[in-house]
This record gives sequence, structure tokens and C-alpha cells, in this order.
Amino acid sequence: MRVAMYYNNRDIRLEELPVPRIGPGEALVKITASGICGSDVMEWYRLPRAPRVLGHEIAGEIVEVGHGVTRYKVGDRVSASHHVPCNTCYYCLNGHHTVCDTLRTTSFDPGGFSQYVRLPAINVDRGVYPLPDGVSDEEATFIEPLACVLRGQQQAGFRPGQSVLVMGSGITGILHINLARALGARRIVATDITGYRLRAARRFGADEAIHAKDDVPDRLRKANGGMLADVVIVCTGALPAIEQSFRCVERGGTILLFAPTEPGASVPFFINHVLWGNDVSITTTYAGSPADHITVLELIRSRRVRVRDMITHRLGLAETGLGFQLVEKAQDSLKVIIEPQR
Repeated sequence: MRVAMYYNNRDIRLEELPVPRIGPGEALVKITASGICGSDVMEWYRLPRAPRVLGHEIAGEIVEVGHGVTRYKVGDRVSASHHVPCNTCYYCLNGHHTVCDTLRTTSFDPGGFSQYVRLPAINVDRGVYPLPDGVSDEEATFIEPLACVLRGQQQAGFRPGQSVLVMGSGITGILHINLARALGARRIVATDITGYRLRAARRFGADEAIHAKDDVPDRLRKANGGMLADVVIVCTGALPAIEQSFRCVERGGTILLFAPTEPGASVPFFINHVLWGNDVSITTTYAGSPADHITVLELIRSRRVRVRDMITHRLGLAETGLGFQLVEKAQDSLKVIIEPQR
């Protein structure tokens, strides 16, 4: 089978690998669509494990099932989680499925930028999501990233009627904007440094889009009736954005640091000025649980989150390198989908 083998962001090669052989409890999926995630182009994160086949936002058709698999059959259209929890450890039992040790070790064989993927038995058991007729394969590639976004907003304690500031309007920021709008945000303001993405932020639900180099706190107050934001979601690892977030959160509000920074980065801030006396919370999030995946599948099916309109590029497997360049440049693209069968 053909795969797009990752060596670095500018070196992705079309190579041949054997089609994976499955065992008991496993399944083989023919990949029809696979999204490029922002984490795929973070070289500090990916290079230590290169070369490898990346891709974890997948959709496709089951073409083979192993002994003992009864819930799924050949011909089923599915999406799947590459990371799945054990559901029995201390973290899972306390609702923190995404910090489960098992979740951090599970994956596909190989990644989704290939024509076929083997789903290990644990993934088949708790990480496969049958697709309804109303959800296309390319829409299904949003299940995993949207599950991460949903969990992040839950972690931030977002409630209907609150105001939201989304800092960084790439695809993750756009998903946060569109989800917050669907879940009843009172007012949404977005920031970015490119006009293309500021326009996209407005198109997908932001009431106002502000260039990140402007006086964001002042513009935010003017747009928000004199108030700052109840929930600030930082979708960029840029340290100036994180520092700016401390000046944009309302008393009693929450800052969600959704995107990672470069390794070793630190951000100084005055604890008394930012936190003490203001009831401000700072939180982070990682991945999504199986329950989050099931919830967002319904949000996609019902078109409450308009993921299809976010796709800007559909590329064949041989064009995966181009897709990585588009995502890394972060200029005039939102979601890039790879179609491995063409």
C-alpha cells in the first residue's frame, strides 16, 4: 500500500509498506479521508520519532474484521480514535480520561496518511464511531479535533450566555468559535495576525475579529459593553498571545491554554495582579474522551457545527507534502484533507 512517510515538514515521501495484518479483536480500515492536524507540523514534537506515518483524524470503510469482532462488519463507514483510555484507572474513574496512561500509548498502525490502517483491539473496543448517512467521510475527519475542542470548553467551565475571546483563528480557533456559538455564547471576539483568518473568524460566528497586534483589551471592552471576556481560549503557542490573555480575562473568568508552546517556554506574570483577588482560573486540556467523540459526531450530523465549510484543500496522498506546507505556513488555509485513495 502507499503511505506518506514523514521525515520533516519539508520532506514527506510517498513510499510503499505492506498492508497491515490484523489479529483477534482488530479491524482493517480503508482510509478515504485524513485531516492534517496542527500538531502534525510541530517539528519539535514529531522529529524525535521520525520517520513515521502520521495522521490521526481519519475516516474510512472497514474491509476486514478479526475473530471476536461482532459490533462492526465489513462495509461499515467509521471514524476512530487513535488514543483511547483504559476506563478503569484512577484518572478515568475521576473523569480525567485524557490523562490516562493507556490513552498516551495507544495508536493506529500506521498513521492515517496511508491507504489502510490497522485498528488494535483496544481501539476497536472503545474508539470506533459508525458514521450516519448524513455525515460524509471528510466531515468525519473533524470528529477527533472537535472532541478536543469540546473537552477544552468543558474544562474551562464555559456556560451559555458567557462572552468568549478566541486568540488565534486557525482551524482550532475556528472550531472553538463555531462551537461556542452553537452552545450559546453571548458574544465572541477573535484575534489573529492574518486577514484571511480574521475574515474566517467572522464567517464562522465571531461578532468581531481583531488584529492581534492591536490593543486587544481596549478593543475587547469596546466590543463587549465595557467588559473583558468571561472565557479566554488561547489557540496559539505564541508567548505574546499568552501574556496578552492575562489582560483580557474578566474577574471570575477562565483562561484556557489550548495550544502547546515550544519546549521549555515559560511566561512570567504577576500572580496578585492576574489571579489573586480576581478569581481568575487558568487551565489546560488535552485530547478528547470517547464520550466527547460521540457528542461531537451528533453536533456534526445536525450541522450545529459547520465543519464542511471549513475545508479549504482536498489533496491526494502524493500531495501530502504540499498539505503540510499549507498548514505550517498558516496563511490562506483552514482545514487540509488528504484523500489516500487518490
